[in-house]
Amino acid sequence: MKKAGLILFIALFTVAHLSAQKRHEADASGTKVTWKGNKIIGSEHVGTINLKSGWITLADNAITGGEFIVDMNSIQNTDITDEKMRAKLEGHLKSEDFFGVDKFPVSKLVLTGGSKFANGTSTVKGNLTIKEATQPVEFTVRESKTGEVATYSATVIFDRSLYDVRFGSGKFFSNLGDNAIKDEISLDVKLVVK
Repeated sequence: MKKAGLILFIALFTVAHLSAQKRHEADASGTKVTWKGNKIIGSEHVGTINLKSGWITLADNAITGGEFIVDMNSIQNTDITDEKMRAKLEGHLKSEDFFGVDKFPVSKLVLTGGSKFANGTSTVKGNLTIKEATQPVEFTVRESKTGEVATYSATVIFDRSLYDVRFGSGKFFSNLGDNAIKDEISLDVKLVVK
């Protein structure tokens, strides 16, 4: 009888905990993801990439989970004004040299939880998957609310070499000189949820 009572208590606690979490769907059209990559010496490139779908769960003033799917075919450059040069860079980013979007059309970020928001900020952890390689990431999230709309801003920095994005990486090639590209890519994210 005690065992049955304990099982019932655990089941009720689990249901209560799950119901306390609130799931919020991302507004893909209002969300903005900006990427930035740099050469070791010289220029940087910036651009955008589109969120395909996403959601977060919140409970007790903390992000408790979430999943975001990014459409890798949507990657664009925004700093090159010459149309042919811009198209060439975008094609290169989509090629096997970089993200191989024909074979890997989406990337995914799964949030595993975060600290409670204090002064509008929280530290969030998750797992980023690019080209079927998954690595842990950690970043600071800033929260702001206007009525029923919440915005979560973050800069996620990842090492592309860990995801088999090798082109111009000093970890895989030597004697690159001025053609070496930094392995760190930053994503500035402005996530809008309702």
